[in-house]
Amino acid sequence: MKTLTSSKRWLIAPPAPPEHLKRYPDMSAVLAQVLYNRGFESANDAFQFLLANQAPFNPFEMKGMNTAVARIRNAIRKNEPIIVYGDFDADGVTATALLVTALQALGASVKPYIPHRIDEGYGLNSEALYKLAHAKVKLVITVDCGIRSVQEVADGKRYGLDMIVTDHHSVGVDIPPADAVINPKQPDCKYPEDMLAGVGIAYKLADALFRATAQDRRSRQPDVSLESLLDLVAIGTVADLAPLDRLENRVLVQRGLDVINNGTRPGIRALIDVAAGRQGQIDAGRIGYALGPRINAAGRLDSAMTAYHLLMAKEMTQAARLATELQTLNMRRQELTRQAQDMIRERLDGSDVTEAPLIFAQDASFQPGIVGLVAGRLAEEYYRPAVVMELGEEESRASCRSIPQFDITQALDQCADLLVRHGGHAQAAGLTVRNENITALRTRLTEIAIAQLSGQELSPALEVDMELPYALLDLPLAEELTRLEPTGHHNRPPIFMTRGLRVIDRRAVGKENQHLRLRLSQPGQPSIDAIGFGLGDRLPDLPEMAMVDVAYELTVNEWNGSRTAQLSLQDVRGAE
Repeated sequence: MKTLTSSKRWLIAPPAPPEHLKRYPDMSAVLAQVLYNRGFESANDAFQFLLANQAPFNPFEMKGMNTAVARIRNAIRKNEPIIVYGDFDADGVTATALLVTALQALGASVKPYIPHRIDEGYGLNSEALYKLAHAKVKLVITVDCGIRSVQEVADGKRYGLDMIVTDHHSVGVDIPPADAVINPKQPDCKYPEDMLAGVGIAYKLADALFRATAQDRRSRQPDVSLESLLDLVAIGTVADLAPLDRLENRVLVQRGLDVINNGTRPGIRALIDVAAGRQGQIDAGRIGYALGPRINAAGRLDSAMTAYHLLMAKEMTQAARLATELQTLNMRRQELTRQAQDMIRERLDGSDVTEAPLIFAQDASFQPGIVGLVAGRLAEEYYRPAVVMELGEEESRASCRSIPQFDITQALDQCADLLVRHGGHAQAAGLTVRNENITALRTRLTEIAIAQLSGQELSPALEVDMELPYALLDLPLAEELTRLEPTGHHNRPPIFMTRGLRVIDRRAVGKENQHLRLRLSQPGQPSIDAIGFGLGDRLPDLPEMAMVDVAYELTVNEWNGSRTAQLSLQDVRGAE
């Protein structure tokens, strides 16, 4: 039998100085160490982070906000037709639902428009704007898109549309010639937070509109509260991997989770039911792996309007039907993702992936809605930037996912002369390219990756916050660590390690035995349950009564009214 090993490097953070830990008398040394690892040198900053109750910043500090609010309020007064033009992912769909709801509450004549991924592609497109103009629309407000759509915005203006762009993606060389552009990433925007999700920007616009309306007694006052929209903000923010170490994101998500768990929106209640969740126990993690993917599935494989209508549903009957549709689409999405990943893996098996700085895979059979997921899986599996492309007849579209050492959007900026369009974030981006430029694009991206990544150790690392003795693994500590919630992107749950545990029971669980369930102990100590999602393939190398070292998150497991500490395994290896 093989020795159980790990492909990951376990990097244990250095311990905090003892004098630093003394600054935190109201918490355990474990939580204080975790906060130290997160960069908190000041006790006041650390407690403010944990409380996350500071009021969000004034939306009128955003560049373009005053102009946008004035134009929208004028459209409402004149009953001009307004379109909220969104994106087809969870961030875009929640942003569209939020802003349409807010505008309706203010008496606007407003409708949504979310492009079809396959038929229209990402973002603004001139043909859609032409049709909207001829349908007598006067004002188009983008959410979660538009910041790089310079030509499309110019076309919309030429067609007679007024254009307001709200977006959070990276800004290109030129700013679109819209009537107002709201994006805190603009170089001259003074807003103190530039890492909101698209739905976060839409919320700030709604906030500004509500504030302006409240000061005008002649205007119709909204019949919904801003607070009731925060469930949408939480879902879009977490699903789009907006950083949760930023105070405003943290505040908005925390308050949004309260709204979700109050169960006021039928669509989200129905989605929780089909995702096998428990109402009242939804956290950021469950948004990330259960709710967000199902909302995304609509736009990936069909029309994102299915997800939009779910979020806007007023009755549980309609919501349940739409949630079931999303569940079916999500299962199909999972199967298509597996098929494409297996196809690329077979191709890579014939080459030395460790020598390649970047994975570039293309095929006409790839579904455009799953290429981003496949790229993400490949980047995680091989620890390389990955570009996965759906080949079209004349133009092809690709999604890119990267690793922390490589900014994929900056790399695409260096290939702009080869691309029809591109945009995104440091570790996730999309592009459209004419087929005659694909070979040159692949060559140039590879050269950029070689230049930036040569000499670096490209193997996944597991960042461990500290080593814990087994005796500390109890419910009080697990409950204390929940003060770090909401956890997620850039505020990952703390990971600990413990050495020399005895495996007293082990088995594979899940539909395809993909998960690993263990019961662990040390002599003279009570045993503890552990679950390793996606670690089921480690079972054959793990004999009963083996001694192991484990890296894990310490979590609270709630079942049948009881709460116990549980290890959520991140990695397991033979004891050193």
